Amino acid sequence: MRRVSSKPSGSRPRVSVVVPCYRYGHFLPACVRSILGQEGVDVDVLIIDDASPDDSAAVARRLADEDARVRVMVHEVNRGHIATYNEGLAAVHGEYVVLLSADDLLAPRSLANATALLDAQPDVGLVYGFTRSFSTEPPPARTTPRSWSVWSGEEWLRLLCLRASNPISTPEVVMRATTMRDLVGYDARLPHAADFLLWLRTANRAAIGRVNGVDLAYYRVHGANMHMERYPGALRDLTERKRAFDILFEEDGAHLPDAAALREAADRGVAREALVVACRAYRRGRPSDEEAEVLARLVELAEQIWPPSRGSRLRRSYDAQVARADRGKGPLLPRRLAELRDRGIDHLRWRRFRRSGIDGALGWL
Repeated sequence: MRRVSSKPSGSRPRVSVVVPCYRYGHFLPACVRSILGQEGVDVDVLIIDDASPDDSAAVARRLADEDARVRVMVHEVNRGHIATYNEGLAAVHGEYVVLLSADDLLAPRSLANATALLDAQPDVGLVYGFTRSFSTEPPPARTTPRSWSVWSGEEWLRLLCLRASNPISTPEVVMRATTMRDLVGYDARLPHAADFLLWLRTANRAAIGRVNGVDLAYYRVHGANMHMERYPGALRDLTERKRAFDILFEEDGAHLPDAAALREAADRGVAREALVVACRAYRRGRPSDEEAEVLARLVELAEQIWPPSRGSRLRRSYDAQVARADRGKGPLLPRRLAELRDRGIDHLRWRRFRRSGIDGALGWL
């Protein structure tokens, strides 16, 4: 990884932002305002309403009437999010492209900060940064870059395999349009991990950049978020994450140095995360029968992906906690202490990610 001094761009690049929308019409005005208010770039917006049953299409058309930079497409029938993403990305013509969910926001100056890196580093195909979560009003954003980080695609890909985690939230990503066209968009085989596979495939073709010290986007947390489930969501996410790595190595990454070792590391990392989720659940108290069934499936997934996980420290911890629960005994640590411990680990991981842009591991096999 190279740490590079940041500098403003000497041009006003054109950035096309695709905003897919399904039943998020009430979020659209704030989302579009966050795009149109970007400084230092020329933006155009394409809203695609995927046959929403609410007034989303009407809201989108009103926004287009108010500003010529906004276009609208409306589906007569619902086509699903992946098809909608790809349709939008194929229909825009900016030098750089962004996919922004209708419930999320761009931070002030985020596009200028990201495209400055892309302008200065022509080998970089994708830029990301820090995304802040919010539920009602977004907090003030950091807008002055501290530096840039630039990884060769191979180096960044290796780090993701070793950690088996996704360091990108999605709303903060700005991609070079030529890179996106080469990749042909999102893969419909992975409805919940198509973004992760796209990042992997990008790193297989181009360098990766990160803007340090600023906030590039806001991710809205609310009950309707597509992936906001607890243990079933973790099971689905890890299953598709494993599939994303499989697709990468089977279809795109066979030429990578040490491809077999990297694939093995990715399998081990996904298995580790599955076991960590299961262990944490039991540390917080006896799960319901439905939750226990999903947790058992997570452990089975870990064993299928990485058979040596059967003898790991995490697996032994899980088995011991299940045995205690079956005997009617509670966790060794009071729930409050277990939650404090987990939050402390998560905070350290978050601090590392915020500083470096690469996620840390949750546990070890």
